[in-house]
Amino acid sequence: MNSARRTRLWTLVVDVARGGTVAVDHVCAASVSATGVDSAAVAVTLRATPREVLCASDRTASALEELTFTLGEGPCVDASSGGPDLVADLAAPECLARWPVFAPAAVLAGVHAVFALPLQVGGIRLGVLDLYRARSGGLDGEQLADALVLADTACAVLLDGGWRHRSAQDEGRPEHAGLQHPEVHQATGMVTVQLGVTAAVALIRLRAFAFSHDRRLRDVASDVVARRLRFDSIDDARDGGSG
Repeated sequence: MNSARRTRLWTLVVDVARGGTVAVDHVCAASVSATGVDSAAVAVTLRATPREVLCASDRTASALEELTFTLGEGPCVDASSGGPDLVADLAAPECLARWPVFAPAAVLAGVHAVFALPLQVGGIRLGVLDLYRARSGGLDGEQLADALVLADTACAVLLDGGWRHRSAQDEGRPEHAGLQHPEVHQATGMVTVQLGVTAAVALIRLRAFAFSHDRRLRDVASDVVARRLRFDSIDDARDGGSG
């Protein structure tokens, strides 16, 4: 049964690739149709980096990944260091208590259910396959089984070097994001020097500033890199205002 499932899902991924080399964005697209969700994305977590989105099936998935990246909380963050995080209703009280910023923002963006599946081989964690649905409700047994197999497939494709650039033939396929936030890593290093704090604290400061000013994390980072924004100046202004 498991072999038959894997064969069926691999055939679906190959069909999405239209005869080309299978890449992670093909697995992303196949996961939407196989599991009955509305959107999907694949993000990787690498050493010394917060999170990088490789592909997103549509604008909703891109927006939720951007929200996760900026806030640093949510099912997709938790799944990157734990097991699958299957959230049937983000508006439920326990979800609002667990993710007090992410959950209401995701619901406002039109997503009520999130299913985050880690991409893992043994003790090696590569990232997460994130599935988003507009309506609340869990995956049924067959959908969950398919999702888990597709997460394994995405992991295998990544380990096999399944990173590719989009071409004109990719119209209608998932958005291929690539490693798109190098400015965040650079800004984190700059804030580390400006404030004399660790990289982890510097990233928290960047995220807090982005959220409090209703901006994307990468836009704030770009301002830091371009030296339009200095966090030591912010602290100096705050201290001067309270003196």
